[in-house]
Amino acid sequence: MNLSKVFSASVDGIEAGLIEVETDINVGLHSFNIVGLADKALSEARERVNSALKNSGVKPPNKENRKIVVNLAPADLKKTGSHYDLAIAIGYLLATKQIKDFETTNKIFVGELALDGLLRSVSGILNIARMARDRNISEVFVPKENAIEAAIVDGVKIIPIGNLTDLIDHLEDRRIIDAQPKTKLEPSLSSGYQLIDIADIKGQENAKRALMIAAAGGHNLIMQGSPGSGKTMLAQALISILPPPNLEEIIEITQIYSAADLLKGNSFINRRPFRAPHQTASSVAVIGGGQDPRPGEISLAHRGVLFLDELPEFRRDLLEALRQPLENGKVLISRAKNNLVFPAKFILISAMNPCPCGYYGDEEKECRCSAFEVFRYQKKISGPLLDRIDLQITVPRVKIEHLQNKERDNKSADEMRNKIIRARAIQEERFKNTGIKIFTNSEMSSKLCDELIKLDDEADKFLKDIFEKNYLSARGYYRVLKTARTIADLEESEIVNVGHLAEAFQYRIKDKE
Repeated sequence: MNLSKVFSASVDGIEAGLIEVETDINVGLHSFNIVGLADKALSEARERVNSALKNSGVKPPNKENRKIVVNLAPADLKKTGSHYDLAIAIGYLLATKQIKDFETTNKIFVGELALDGLLRSVSGILNIARMARDRNISEVFVPKENAIEAAIVDGVKIIPIGNLTDLIDHLEDRRIIDAQPKTKLEPSLSSGYQLIDIADIKGQENAKRALMIAAAGGHNLIMQGSPGSGKTMLAQALISILPPPNLEEIIEITQIYSAADLLKGNSFINRRPFRAPHQTASSVAVIGGGQDPRPGEISLAHRGVLFLDELPEFRRDLLEALRQPLENGKVLISRAKNNLVFPAKFILISAMNPCPCGYYGDEEKECRCSAFEVFRYQKKISGPLLDRIDLQITVPRVKIEHLQNKERDNKSADEMRNKIIRARAIQEERFKNTGIKIFTNSEMSSKLCDELIKLDDEADKFLKDIFEKNYLSARGYYRVLKTARTIADLEESEIVNVGHLAEAFQYRIKDKE
């Protein structure tokens, strides 16, 4: 029987799935068809596989005067990309008996073939390796360029392939290819971005305090102030005081960037991302989705920072679409056939002017806007969106004595960074026995807040007072609790006192002005 079955994989969103590649050779006039909802790039695999096989010294399909059918199952799942080439070539060689039979059920073949038989790198390899481990598949054959990325995953043997000839020799036991060693991940303190170190920012002590709280607990922050007051610099400086990602976070970040084909020659991402989309960005670009669903900016900012400068200039529907990811830490992309979930646990840092001219409330320059224009401009940011932002601050002008001070405050910046790292370690210890995978206070559910946040009597009375006076919604109540818990963690205090609550509450007063 001239029939073979090998396995490859698809990547839909950021989730990988197993694909059966069946090859059937029948008597008849020569034809070579790929079926199973293949896109244009996959349909062109026929020519790539033909040339790669011919240039690797084996008989190619176009020399067979027979009917060749390659089926990619499940047939109702759309197949995109060129990474099925290798599986198609191996399936053809098995069906035509040009290589000896081997056990195919525990192997996955992934890679794009060049015309000379070399293997080119493809996207989504880490996702495929994790899927293989979850399905107890023992070996994954990948292009050499992808091997370090794939070897991040434990429990799977990664075989790096340089060209088709080497793979044939390996499968025929003529020259065995050694498995790729396990990749050791080292978190990086360096941001890797051309951004600002917080030691370079002059003055703005109140804003730096808010940034420290945001970094320590993963809280969202909005800054309002006149043009040139330093809002953008402050936002860019946040990444310099965030602690390095842990190993689990590195894998999560890399998985997203691999699926989006944004690793850019890197095998993994060992630093926290910083994403700053322009105001003209579409909802699909920011939230994710599209005809072939891809992660949007909010997913690319996962475990890092999403910076939205000039917040009111973004489209209203885009801003409202942020509400669900800010609440749940993920975004659901609904389609006719199936739904996709992209992770989106990011720190939202946003900046805005107080009015269209930018000088409403400025001590130095007079505002030219009418009261209605100021009202309409500020109302572009809806109440429900503001309610999801824990820290709301005003950034004043920098005084001239601060601007002319040329000394970097390295000591203060290092102290701030060390405090944040200690606060994150306290949170990690607190959540260790909850059975839930969370890393920061901002990710706590209301149930966890009730269980884990301890208030003293004075703090409890203060919280009841501000809630009864309608200063807080139910969501705001828990967000103040979480922010206060972060402030207490920065002071390494087990109990949340009234001072912690008062500071957390004053960061939310702005939306009541």
